[in-house]
Amino acid sequence: MGNLFGKKKRTRVTEQDKAVLQLKQQRDKLRQYQKRINLQLEKERTVAKQLLKDGKKSKALLLLKKKKYQEQLLDKTENQISNLEQMVQDLEFAQIEIKVLEGLKVGNECLKKMHEMMSIEEVERIMDETQDAVEYQKQIDEMLAGTLTQEDEDDILAELEAITQGDVELPEVPSDELPEVPAAKEDKPERENVTKKPEREMLAV
Repeated sequence: MGNLFGKKKRTRVTEQDKAVLQLKQQRDKLRQYQKRINLQLEKERTVAKQLLKDGKKSKALLLLKKKKYQEQLLDKTENQISNLEQMVQDLEFAQIEIKVLEGLKVGNECLKKMHEMMSIEEVERIMDETQDAVEYQKQIDEMLAGTLTQEDEDDILAELEAITQGDVELPEVPSDELPEVPAAKEDKPERENVTKKPEREMLAV
């Protein structure tokens, strides 16, 4: 069965990364040294007090001289730590600058390819065509605007306002009276007489 998760991608460690790591390790060792010296100085100070109480002034003085020398070493150690930290910052910033330069290089190459795809002549041709289209449309607009009078413009605006407000005018109802329709004559009895006459003739026969 193969590895289900696959191999982990190894990150490339540069010489700058190794240098930064070594500088940080040296800085940490100096800080540990500082911590040990500070503890030792506190102990020697306490011992010197006790020697003075016991009347051993010469030994107390010798111990204080040793303490002074160690304090000078601490000052030198602090300067070395500052130098190491400055060096680490410079290296890390240099790495950032390298990445920025690499990004600029890639960007410049992309710009060059884009410029090769579209020359200055092509851009000028497109701009000229665009300007021609704008001027042509402007001429059409001026021609359309010139065929309408101010009265026509007012009528159009009034119609637009009426449509917007939903106020549509209906045709007026005529005020003249409608002509009277003549009444139909009652011809029902005549029809009855016509139908009764044949019946009488049939009876007579």
